[in-house]
Amino acid sequence: MPTQPVLVSDLDPFSREFLDDPYPAHAALRDAGPVVRLARYDIWATARHEPVHTALLDPEAFCSAAGVGISDFRKEEPWRPPSLLLEADPPEHTRARRVVNGVLSAAAIRRLTEAFTGAADELVAKLAHGGVIDGMAELARVYPLQVFSDAVGLPAEGREKLLVYGNMVFNTFGPRNELFTAAVADAGPIRDWIMQHCEAEHLAPGGMGAQIHERAAQEGFTPAEAAMLVRSFLSAGVDTTVHGLGNALLCLAAHPGQYDVLRAGPDRARAAFEEVLRFEAPVQTFFRTTTREVDLDGVAIPAGEKVLLFLGAANRDPRHWDDPDIFDIDRRATGHVGFGFGIHACVGMAMARLEGEAVLSALARRVARIEPAGTPERMHNNTLRGLASLPLRLIPS
Repeated sequence: MPTQPVLVSDLDPFSREFLDDPYPAHAALRDAGPVVRLARYDIWATARHEPVHTALLDPEAFCSAAGVGISDFRKEEPWRPPSLLLEADPPEHTRARRVVNGVLSAAAIRRLTEAFTGAADELVAKLAHGGVIDGMAELARVYPLQVFSDAVGLPAEGREKLLVYGNMVFNTFGPRNELFTAAVADAGPIRDWIMQHCEAEHLAPGGMGAQIHERAAQEGFTPAEAAMLVRSFLSAGVDTTVHGLGNALLCLAAHPGQYDVLRAGPDRARAAFEEVLRFEAPVQTFFRTTTREVDLDGVAIPAGEKVLLFLGAANRDPRHWDDPDIFDIDRRATGHVGFGFGIHACVGMAMARLEGEAVLSALARRVARIEPAGTPERMHNNTLRGLASLPLRLIPS
């Protein structure tokens, strides 16, 4: 098998310093070669678009069943039962994905459009008063918790626990650092609430959660397995959208010229959201595990090795994108890996895209300017890139 020298780096991609501003390190990793070795964790990593894309499209060689975090499920017990979608490979993954894809059909997403658009219009109209708001607490968190939870059929009380659970899940894909430890400190009650509300009797009839149970039963899944499928959907459906919306507000406030382009054409809202996902990807990293010796862009990686895929770095690789560090909503962002790619692409991405389009379109129609009103506070998470708070003014049209 052909191979080339591999740089060994002492970089810690889970340190707070890295998480504050990963982009200079991303550039250095890309320039170091198609694959690098991260000595601190004894893992392989790639930050270039082509090898990341290759690994995502080859689930036979780069498996997910050993865990999509740094932990190897074949060697240590996971903190919670593995996801039947995210942490599974064919044929088990194929069977599970068929259930959820049937519920999240194109027709089903279209049926949500009116309600999602109306909720976005109502929320933006309420917040567009020119005073200081927290774009995270008052918009980016509120909107997905409302529309996603309604669509799934979750009760109104306790929905905020979805955010705590999501933060927990995404932190546990990283090493057992202080972020991991803090996230799982009170895992029991949150995990119990989530699993209870994934059971059929706690989901509203006709909602997507109930539909998953119905389809899962037809596929031969047990009620407990069906609840785990709903759990996987909840993990994928809230936090990534929350931070996608927060990052969109941050980008549009920081690039008023681009917001003017959006205001001139609210039909650009979907394209603008895709550019946000490329430029400021909410999900920055995922792992795969090699099932055999593989050649990744000329580098030989042995079997049974963890490979860290830098999705956020791949989305800014100048080998794939022109002027990748420029935020441009007229860019054709097709091919970004912000939702992953291949058979394990984010199961909730169609709903997330609808939410992003609805909010950005409402902003374009109702808000003349999005102005920074203070210093944003960065949220630290081993996998997600987002904000804890975002002071803004939405100046009404």
